Amino acid sequence: MLSRRSLLLTMTFLPTMALAQTSQKPLQIISPFPPGGSADGIARILATELSTLLGRQVYVENKPGAGGTLGLQVLAAAPPDGDTLSVGATGGLVINPHVPGSSGFDPLQVLAPVAKLIDIPIVLVTNAKTGPLTVKELIDKSKATPGGLSFGTTGANSSQHLAVELLKKMTGANLVHVPYRGSAPAVTAVLGDQIPLASVDLTSAHAHIKAGTLRALGVTNTTRAKTAPDIPTIAEAGVPGFDGSAGFIGIFAPAGTPPDKIKQLSGAIAAIIAKPDVQAKIALLSVEPAYQDSNAFAKVLAAESAKWRDLMKSLPPPN
Repeated sequence: MLSRRSLLLTMTFLPTMALAQTSQKPLQIISPFPPGGSADGIARILATELSTLLGRQVYVENKPGAGGTLGLQVLAAAPPDGDTLSVGATGGLVINPHVPGSSGFDPLQVLAPVAKLIDIPIVLVTNAKTGPLTVKELIDKSKATPGGLSFGTTGANSSQHLAVELLKKMTGANLVHVPYRGSAPAVTAVLGDQIPLASVDLTSAHAHIKAGTLRALGVTNTTRAKTAPDIPTIAEAGVPGFDGSAGFIGIFAPAGTPPDKIKQLSGAIAAIIAKPDVQAKIALLSVEPAYQDSNAFAKVLAAESAKWRDLMKSLPPPN
């Protein structure tokens, strides 16, 4: 979180920065996902706010494909002048590069982090009428069930999928992956009692949890979600030391972008994320503000990449 002094210092130089950049060419923010959803939503919030703050046109261009990787590849080929940025999500940043048979594209080698923007809580949910009541019951039931229990996610090698693979590794739970084309279909399958469990983003499950049709067993991060503080972490729910992380979204520039431009953009984004009305808009996406500057975010990215790389190495080859 920003200190009051840091925020005041940031706000002090922003008017000068806006005045200096008024005549510059438009700033492009790539969204590597289709319109709608949390990544595209935060990109459009930033575009609106940066346009006002910097006194220049800022627009979003959607370049979906390859699990969020295509847009990052487009950014990597852009001039490193600070005029082209892209949002990036967990899968494309720190998971896809380690998937067997991947293209070899590693965003952390060819992109420069500008700032972390939001966290996306991931939650394990079951059918409120028929599913396990606790994480311990889920684990015990999976071990006692011939063939194990199925769990749905947004797709193979997503952060939702790998969080459960980490749970299996730590507990010996017998859980069988069923990939869906997004969180919403996985949630629908649990509601329809087609599968007993899903690992999904809180955005897609929260309304059903509040309505009492889904039961939340735990969030995968080490801390409870601010938007759902009554849901325990999986570590609290019976698996000490579990850290499947939340999903996250950050914003990036091409490698080689001048450090002063990175610093200016990161400072502007810090001021934007700190605004109460922006935080209210972020909350409507059922995600959480999680600003970090470029240096702090780079450390998080390195740690997350190493964690998922090691887990991927330990998984059996897909059938």
